[in-house]
Amino acid sequence: MAVELTYFEGRGLGESVRFMLAATGTEFTETFLKDKAHMTALRNDGDLMFMQVPLLKIDGLKLVQSQAICRHLARKHGMDGKTPEDKARVDMINEGARDFLSKFFPIGFAPNTEAIKEDIKNKHFVRFLPIFEKLLASNSSGYLVGDGLTIADVTLFEALLNAEDNFPGCLDKSPKVKAFKAKIGSLPRIKAYLEGPQRKPAPTPEYVKHAMSVLS
Repeated sequence: MAVELTYFEGRGLGESVRFMLAATGTEFTETFLKDKAHMTALRNDGDLMFMQVPLLKIDGLKLVQSQAICRHLARKHGMDGKTPEDKARVDMINEGARDFLSKFFPIGFAPNTEAIKEDIKNKHFVRFLPIFEKLLASNSSGYLVGDGLTIADVTLFEALLNAEDNFPGCLDKSPKVKAFKAKIGSLPRIKAYLEGPQRKPAPTPEYVKHAMSVLS
């Protein structure tokens, strides 16, 4: 059965889903939201439990809420930890990485983007990067938990891409984190996604205007 992601033709909350689909080797097609009427039709059809996207049709399910989708993919493909202890650790670190990632979401959308970037540089890098540096130093595999790729690795990788996109060189004083980003980015499935047509560009003013008009 075909796997279909419905979202905007941009990154946003859909990008985490795309990364997990790529990491699990799940081929998928995409339907992009065209206008407000398209969004209204999805809501009226009952496809959106909480009236918002992304929506992933997979395994006969219509899944919403980006993190519920990502966790479903992680469980299905064994990317949520091998033991109960590892699963708990993956959950904790993934939540922390998600908190870090979320700091970048307003960039390009909020009117005070420069103030947001100053906060990231002066507060959030100082808070999060030492934690991830310490976690990576404690695990010789180069992954965050255990000896293989988990959802926590994918989430942190997405956050680090955002970090270096907006602040080139920001990882230079965090060698373990920098090496981790290079390691995950070189994994064949992740590398293919980053270099392929389904990877979306950073948000432009035109994209932001379109997204806001659909959601208004």
